[in-house]
Amino acid sequence: MPEFSYEELLPVGPDTTKYRLVSKEGISTFTADGREFLKVSADAISKLTEAAIHDISHYLRGEHLQQLADILKDPESSPNDRFVALDLLKNANIAAGGILPMCQDTGTAIVMGKKGQHVLTESRDEASISRGVYDAFTKLNLRYSQLAAVTTWEEKNTGNNLPAQVEIYSDSEHPDEYNFLFIAKGGGSANKSFLYQETKAVLNPTSFMNWLDEKLRSIGTAACPPYHLAIVIGGTSAEFTVKTAKLASTKYLDSLPTTGDAKTGRAFRDLELEAQVHKLTQSLGIGAQFGGKYFCHDVRVIRLPRHGASLPISIAVS
Repeated sequence: MPEFSYEELLPVGPDTTKYRLVSKEGISTFTADGREFLKVSADAISKLTEAAIHDISHYLRGEHLQQLADILKDPESSPNDRFVALDLLKNANIAAGGILPMCQDTGTAIVMGKKGQHVLTESRDEASISRGVYDAFTKLNLRYSQLAAVTTWEEKNTGNNLPAQVEIYSDSEHPDEYNFLFIAKGGGSANKSFLYQETKAVLNPTSFMNWLDEKLRSIGTAACPPYHLAIVIGGTSAEFTVKTAKLASTKYLDSLPTTGDAKTGRAFRDLELEAQVHKLTQSLGIGAQFGGKYFCHDVRVIRLPRHGASLPISIAVS
């Protein structure tokens, strides 16, 4: 019988994200029973959320801006690729002024929190986060996209982009930290999140790439390429596979290991397959909406363990 062995299913490495200080108000630390505790006020959580929604609506990561600039420099880029990249850079410049957002679809607010066991908060965190979402969408020039179901067939816009999707998990690895991932998920990319229930027959390089070629073509351009493409193979449940694909598309899982482990079944990134899939996307001829090379900026491929009778595969774009 194999010995007991545990490793987190998604063992991400150190966070290398560059952060800015929003405020120190409402945050304090104290020591009790020889342990350090972090105390966070409800107002601090709301203000952090509001600032995050503002920033992701108006600013692009430096890496993403560089990828757009690289399209302009690539001699293999089509005129259509360059046209789209240049317009996206112009749009990013306007959005950075803080008045108009990058896209008219400012998305569903999705917030994932990982709360250490030594973090104390004053109220219901989901409500504090939702307040921050409300403040951001009602103060800024952001579209209200959420439709409340009044009856099964009747809907009404909530007028403030609530409700938000808020998920808070316990985190025993970082006991005195409270970490958040903020996502504004537009309808276009959300509609291009897919789950496929396949069989082991696709688990070989030739069959998988043939299968993937067909699926990628079906994504099309409705979600506004160039995409950050995420593919997750396997999963302990269908919903976990889809959620992992969404996280991978945000680059949240970039620091996963690059090898598997037969004892723990941990997730890992397949860097070689990522390069092969990226090359495939460049050969599709779809490009950045109007034909060309840049259907995708980059690709993430995550391999998960699975039940022997199931092979869920998820494809998502950001």
